[in-house]
Formats: sequence, structure tokens, C-alpha cells
Amino acid sequence: MTEPGQHRLLMRCMLLSVATALTTMALKAGAAWITGSVGLLSDALESGVNLVAAVVGVFALRAAAKPPDENHDFGHGKAEYLSAAVEGAMIFAAAGAIVWTSVERLLEPQPLTELGLGLFLSAGSSVLNLAVGLLLLRVGRQHRSITLIADGKHLLTDVWTSVGVLVGIGLVALFGWYVLDPIVALLVGLNILRIGYGLVRESVVGLLDAALPADDVAQVQQVLDRYRDESVTILPPRTRASGRQRFVYLTVRVPGDWTVRAGHDLLDRVEDDVRSALPGTTVFTHLEPIGKVARRR
Repeated sequence: MTEPGQHRLLMRCMLLSVATALTTMALKAGAAWITGSVGLLSDALESGVNLVAAVVGVFALRAAAKPPDENHDFGHGKAEYLSAAVEGAMIFAAAGAIVWTSVERLLEPQPLTELGLGLFLSAGSSVLNLAVGLLLLRVGRQHRSITLIADGKHLLTDVWTSVGVLVGIGLVALFGWYVLDPIVALLVGLNILRIGYGLVRESVVGLLDAALPADDVAQVQQVLDRYRDESVTILPPRTRASGRQRFVYLTVRVPGDWTVRAGHDLLDRVEDDVRSALPGTTVFTHLEPIGKVARRR
């Protein structure tokens, strides 16, 4: 898929996420209002976070798609990591609100009403989140978009949140144990904190220029092995990821009596083959004569 086509697909997915967040937030807020359940209220708050995160993701994808300019020689790919960090921070905020509300209701349990309708609305929103979350994960992994992956994980977290809330509400309906409602909401809040920490950690690692995944590096090594022989030495590649962008840095050593043309042609072939193995990768090569001690750049 071409870069413009890929961007359009990712944007459509994020806009779908925005629409899903609006729909599920309305359904869950209605369920919480009808039943008076703090568990369903916590679920609605998380959907509100989904909405904010999805909107941030839309802007992040637009920023990441901008071409290099005079102030950003390597593009704007890291904008996606900022989106994931914001989403993680929003998850923390939602979890704090859920825990606070849960503790208050735990101290003063209250009866719930219209549980059947509330459960139906919440279950419908969960099915919608499940379908869209799985789609975002699949497309995000296929096109290496941390923004879509983070949003997909968030939606699937919302599904598990809803399942926990539905179980708690169901037990309240069966046995009348009203204290279960805030207890389930409290557990949901703690789980959301765990998910938020994971997203923030992943985004920070990306902002610190982490190396490419081991599978990607292995593909680069396979390409380089085809060129290594008695006359050509290629040092281990250095790599880094910037959102969907991949960068590979290579130092190639050749005999000192090679012509500039021969060395240049070799580097062109190596770069083309690496880009074929990892489409869209930016490859930097440095040529050195054998016998010269390489300096780390």
C-alpha cells in the first residue's frame, strides 16, 4: 500500500474510534443514569477517556504524516508516541476518578434500579468496543502504528472493564449485595491504572529512540549476510524506530583500492535490498576502506 493510501486507512480507523467512543459513552452514561450504578458510571468515564484519546490520535496521525521540513529533517513520526503517552495519562485520570467514586459508594452503598435495561445498554456498547478494538489492533500491527495499537488496546481494556461491571451488577441483581457494585468498580480502576502504566512506558521507550524489534533486525542481518565475504565487511547495524518510520545505519568496509564508483554501487544495492526487506525504511550507509578503524558516530 502506498504511503498516502496507508495514511487514509489509518485516519479512517481513528475516526471510527471517535464515533465508537461517542456511541459507547452515550450508552454507558444512559445505563449509569438509569440504574444509579457506580460501576456503570466508571465504565462511562472510561469511554469518555476513549473519546479524548481517539481525538488526540487523529491529530497525532496527521502530524506524523507530514513530510520532513527545515526543522524536522527526519519527519514527524514521533508524534504517534506523544499520542500514546497522552492516552496513558488520560487512562490514569479516569482510573483516579473511578477509584474516588468507588470508595465513596463503598462507604455508603445504595440500591440499584432498572438493572435489566442498564445491563442491555452496557452489553451492547461492549460488543461495539470489542469489534472496533480488534480492528484497530489488526490494522495498527499491520501498518506499525503505535497510535492505533494503543487505542485498540484501550478499547479492549474497556471491554474487560465492562465485563467486570456486568458481572458485579448481575450479582447485585441476583443477591442484592449492593456493596459488590463499588468493589467491582474499584477493581476496574486498579486494572485501568495498570494498562495506563504500560502505555506510558511504551511511549517513553519509543521517544528514547529504541532499536527496531528483533524480527526486523534479523531481516536486515539476512540481507547483509548476502554481501559479506572476504573482501567486504559490514559492521552490525544500528537501528531506531520513530513511530511508523524505521531507520537503519550501516558501516560498510571495502578494500582500499576499490574505486569510488564500485563502492557507491555496492552501497546502492545494499540500501535497495534493505528497503525491500523492510518497506519504507530509511537507510544510511558509510563507506570505509578496510584497515581503517571505524569511529562511532
